[in-house]
Amino acid sequence: MRKLLIDALPPGTIEWGRKVTGVRAIGHGRHEVTFADGSTSTSTLLVGADGAWSRVRPLLSAATPEYIGTSFVETYLFDADERHAASAKAVGAGALLANVPGKGIQAHREAGGVLHTYVALTKPQDWFARIDFTAARIAAEFDGWAPELTALITDGETPPVLRTLHALPIGHRWDRVPGVTLLGDAAHLAPPNGEGSNAAMFDGAQLAEAIAAHPDDVEAALTAYEQALFSRAAADATEAARDFDLCFGENAPRSLIDLLTGVA
Repeated sequence: MRKLLIDALPPGTIEWGRKVTGVRAIGHGRHEVTFADGSTSTSTLLVGADGAWSRVRPLLSAATPEYIGTSFVETYLFDADERHAASAKAVGAGALLANVPGKGIQAHREAGGVLHTYVALTKPQDWFARIDFTAARIAAEFDGWAPELTALITDGETPPVLRTLHALPIGHRWDRVPGVTLLGDAAHLAPPNGEGSNAAMFDGAQLAEAIAAHPDDVEAALTAYEQALFSRAAADATEAARDFDLCFGENAPRSLIDLLTGVA
């Protein structure tokens, strides 16, 4: 999909390796973007599609992402069917969710016999800084669990990677500022529930449609886009928070099972 989208653009549209370090308004809906190499660019329309820690968001909003109380620890097993047969059997042909209140082991298959695992732990951020952050220490939080599950952690073939989870306030919105808008996580970062990339791509499509519908009035296009975005994003963020609680809240795993079986 990534290749299809990139190949649809005229050559040179994307400039790789240019990290944004700052953005400032210079009047009349224009903005100056500064890059790590010291170069700058001036925009007549600036779209902040730059993720959770957006450099563009402060132009529109004082909101910042807050830690949601849970982090993921990421691990990988390679050639799993041959080298990690018990874990591969446990994960099966698709994905595995083994969740209880406050923690869980979640894994899914990827191409080439890869098992990709996200270990969830509801802990303060400084807890991860205080411990000996090793696979063995993370696995110790699951003492007594089935070995084919804990092996998804202890047999990891890459160093464990900490992914702290943050979210913007549900209902995050901003007043119209000429020449700039946001999409994706920059606009509506929420707890992960598998919909983040989908939402960002939908935002981009909606923004493109709004601009096409108002080719001579960018501000009218941005107003229409944001009015639809705010209500849609609030509903999506509410659902994401609910889904996360179903996975790791006090009623897990029964709450998740009820959702997947159509009881909830």
